[in-house]
Amino acid sequence: MFRLTALAAFLTAAFALPAPVQAQSGGGAWAALKQPGTVAIMRHALAPGTGDPANFELGDCSTQRTLNGAGREQSRRIGQAFRDHGIQVDRVLTSQWCRCRQTAELLGLAPVADFPALNSFFEDRSTRDQQTAAVRDLLADAPADEKLVLVTHQVNITALTDVFPSSGEVIVIEVADDGTVDVRGSFLIRAPR
Repeated sequence: MFRLTALAAFLTAAFALPAPVQAQSGGGAWAALKQPGTVAIMRHALAPGTGDPANFELGDCSTQRTLNGAGREQSRRIGQAFRDHGIQVDRVLTSQWCRCRQTAELLGLAPVADFPALNSFFEDRSTRDQQTAAVRDLLADAPADEKLVLVTHQVNITALTDVFPSSGEVIVIEVADDGTVDVRGSFLIRAPR
């Protein structure tokens, strides 16, 4: 009986999550990204598993989930898609988690810098609001002519946009001066099979 109750609770919670934005691999999301004031925020590429191991240490990738071969290739393909669409990126900001930093570096789009507000709060939701506010502040203060790419985690993106992204999914957003986030589209370049 407990298993059925647990399964029912899981399914109820899963269906209550925000629906992902429909992936746009063509004109809509790419056209939006070319507009001034838009930002790309993406979930790290494919890193099998969920959460972090019990022995997780921020500065030690051997204690973390990291990109597998498909995730590394997915990152490269996403970066190439930006170049193919003529998107010039000025800065890439990333979570300090190894899977995000790996993704950010493999994109090959611009200099990469850590932005701790993009760090995962999956294991400790108490920092959710503070981190989300810091990201909103960053985006509200960013020059409209600067093209930013943010690499982070599902929980961070969902808190900011109400979108539940797939691994490697890029959400194109526009941020108003008051920090309100408008989702303009998304695209997903899947990991190779």
